[in-house]
Amino acid sequence: MKFAVLDLETTGHSADDEILQVGLVLLNDELEMIDSFSSFVRPNIAIPPFITQLTGIDASMVADAPAVEDVLLKLIPLLDDAVLVAHNVGFDAGFLNQALDKAGYHTFGGRRLDTIDMLKFLHPSISTYQLGAVTELFGIAHDNHHQADSDALATAQLFAELVTKLRNLPLLTLQRLSLLLDNSTDLGWFVQITTYEAEQRTAVDTNAYTYFNQFALKAGEWMDEEPARSEDDPNPLEGVSFEQYLEQVKQSFEARFNGYEERPAQTQMFREVYESLQNDSHLLIEAGTGTGKSMGYLIPSLYYGIKESKKIVVSTHTINLQEQLRQRDIPLLTDILPFPFRASIFKGRGNYLCLRKFEGKVNTNDMASPVEDSLTAAQMIVWLGETETGDQEELNLGNRGGEFWSTVASDSDSCLNRACPWFKRCYYHRAKHESTISDVCITNHSMLFTDIQADHRLLPTYHHLIVDEAHHVEEVAGKHLGMQLSYFTLTQAIARLYKDSRTGLLHSLRIRLSGELDDRSQAWIETIDTLIPAFNDMKEQWDKLFEMLYSFMGAAGADHNGENGQTVYRLRAEQMPSGWDDALTIENNLHTELSASVKTMEKMLGDIKERMDDNATQALITDLNGAVRDLVRVKDDLRIFMKMESKSHVYWLEASTTYRYRSIHMYGAPVDVSSQLQQYFFDVKDSIVLTSATLSVQKSFQYVSEQLGLDGYEQSGRLRTVQLPSPFNYREQALVIVPRNFPSLRGAAGDPQFNEMLIDSLASAAEEVGGRMLVLFTSYRMLKQIYDPLKQKLTASGIQVIGQGIDSGNRTKLTKRFTQNPKSILLGTSSFWEGVDIPGEALTCLAIVRLPFQPPNHPLVEAKSELLQQQKQNPFMKLSIPQAVIRFKQGFGRLIRTSEDKGIVLLYDTRVIDAYYGKHFLYSLPGPKIESMFTEQMVPRIREWLT
Repeated sequence: MKFAVLDLETTGHSADDEILQVGLVLLNDELEMIDSFSSFVRPNIAIPPFITQLTGIDASMVADAPAVEDVLLKLIPLLDDAVLVAHNVGFDAGFLNQALDKAGYHTFGGRRLDTIDMLKFLHPSISTYQLGAVTELFGIAHDNHHQADSDALATAQLFAELVTKLRNLPLLTLQRLSLLLDNSTDLGWFVQITTYEAEQRTAVDTNAYTYFNQFALKAGEWMDEEPARSEDDPNPLEGVSFEQYLEQVKQSFEARFNGYEERPAQTQMFREVYESLQNDSHLLIEAGTGTGKSMGYLIPSLYYGIKESKKIVVSTHTINLQEQLRQRDIPLLTDILPFPFRASIFKGRGNYLCLRKFEGKVNTNDMASPVEDSLTAAQMIVWLGETETGDQEELNLGNRGGEFWSTVASDSDSCLNRACPWFKRCYYHRAKHESTISDVCITNHSMLFTDIQADHRLLPTYHHLIVDEAHHVEEVAGKHLGMQLSYFTLTQAIARLYKDSRTGLLHSLRIRLSGELDDRSQAWIETIDTLIPAFNDMKEQWDKLFEMLYSFMGAAGADHNGENGQTVYRLRAEQMPSGWDDALTIENNLHTELSASVKTMEKMLGDIKERMDDNATQALITDLNGAVRDLVRVKDDLRIFMKMESKSHVYWLEASTTYRYRSIHMYGAPVDVSSQLQQYFFDVKDSIVLTSATLSVQKSFQYVSEQLGLDGYEQSGRLRTVQLPSPFNYREQALVIVPRNFPSLRGAAGDPQFNEMLIDSLASAAEEVGGRMLVLFTSYRMLKQIYDPLKQKLTASGIQVIGQGIDSGNRTKLTKRFTQNPKSILLGTSSFWEGVDIPGEALTCLAIVRLPFQPPNHPLVEAKSELLQQQKQNPFMKLSIPQAVIRFKQGFGRLIRTSEDKGIVLLYDTRVIDAYYGKHFLYSLPGPKIESMFTEQMVPRIREWLT
């Protein structure tokens, strides 16, 4: 077999564009390079500036190049009898065939392989498919990105890596893949050929895999192999004081890291956290960037937990931080600490794969979307041989991958527990077991509240809790102690039961029953056949209800435009929209129909469970019972929302014009969660440490204490508040410039004068610092208005503009793209204000367009404001300002990430110097140099500061 690896550079992506350069590498079946060809091509149209910027190819380089017909003449013999390979083969093959057709040659009709598709399933955890990033990851030399000869060679080396991995997979995995991937596709054909060749060879069994139920899993220790720590085990910290322990830790760090320096703020944090745990008191501790927060709480809490035999639970807001603790901090502490300890990561159940459900899905080939779902399932089959955790965070799931995952994720409603044949291999139960036997269990804020809703049956029993990223606790509590429904909540629940005559749990049950010849089985089949029309009727009623809700939003002129252009409409019991009674009638009909169908299914499933005891049927019944409970939840939540009975909750609708009624989300959230936080946490736990880089406002913890329900705890001696000094010299490292002649901006976006001045200022600043600039917006609409004109302005200087939601919605991909090309300016909204870490020179200038106030007319903000007014307090000063200051501090924190960083913050919102409340923002910053000046003075000052 011969492989022709092709790459084309073109003048653009449309049908009118032309080829600029061709690169081809030929490989034989042993994946050795046997030939290559490359040539520039003279196009008949001008090369656009952005293509020259991207590829480095300009008009002078192609002026004397051969015409496309001459280049194709040399290319055609090389493609003869070859399998065409490319990185995104659809693009290259499309352009090739278009050129061949125009030139009067036969088009290429052979087989094609796409290295992107191969990467997706052969490297399921890879987070990007961009060629430059992938070659860097594989250590493939790739000097001239976006030049066809270099790209073709890099793609050929990548293809060789991928085929080698495919050929070395366990035979069982290959056989699974060839059954899964349709052999009418070129990828399926190639996998089948590879499988056939592997079957002819003597299989080499390795210890890297364990085989179970016709799957190859990664070999390793499983759930019940490790016992819990016994009370009779000797305590490694017997007789070791906390100060002696800290000295031992310090010596270990000094031995491990040359030039290690103790950080005074971190050492203070060690002592504060330990005292809080020791004295059974709560602690609010603000620790800025550079303190080493995670070590600051892990080192003392592990000492306390091991010495006192107490379980410590650590909670983070983001999965990112959870993964950082798992991959970086815990392994480091395993090497450093003078005693062994056990740490576990425990997430919400839906993060773990249910092997029983996945086996059923693959064995029955139950794929709602045959092409995408088969590729996702193939990805997961390879992943099973690599994962120890079964955690979806390891997978890079494609567009529809999330839907597929939801059908195979672990969930309590369909769990067979010890009766499951996969129980000893179960990823969720393994994680739960590890959390029980570990000294420190790392979880997330969502899980803390899910555990409360599950009557504390999920997390191990604990009395000591460390909460990192604590400024998010109140928001997460509101989400979990409230309710949320979307259009797809019911449609997906029904699709799981019955999608069409080929897919769904009821279809699988019907097939299983049709093999039985007795009357009872026939009666059950008849019951299934009566349920399906009922579901179709429910879907019609559901559509009608959501169309009606969408019309209410339009009629009421819902006035708040959210982050992504969605409309938000608050419902008030005292002034419901006209026609609400009709919506209540539909809800009542749905409630009745759902109740009847649930009752019918529960009776039928109970009967089948008693009479058919084979494992496969029992597993199917369990899944069906889980789906029934999903319907019950939808029914109950819909009633809560439509009746709006809780006076302490606020209810609202959100939708976007793009998907209209299908985009509707219903929300119900408690206005104030402080009493619940007291009830579930601060009154019943011995010690809770809450930490973040942003807890104080104007050096005071009053706002966060009130929000979290800690008001009064300090006076009673149950709470300490500590603000640690920053380890950075912000006066020398950061300059904040406020352009005093900028117009004040009214409304979310759209002031032409402001936008024009902003574009000019950003462009001149970006040119001065050579890109390396992050711009934070509070409005996505405004970001879109700025993107194109700014891009045009910076084309000549070769600075690329990257826009969130325009170039990609994935924050990790955007950040990677930004750091890979230093001549970049990245425009970001909400998710870029925190959790983004770009140390060093990659980020030199941070621009904050507006102070990050929440829209005052968002229903939850509005309801909180009304509550404060009832208490005779000023909502702007008590709520809006503190919320915005904490967000502002998070945004500012993106700039200085290490003691070596130096940079500039451009703050375009003149309210910080004009408004009476501006000092709240500036005084909350950690001491940078702050200057205001006219716009034309900014670039010279930037130049002076940086040199």
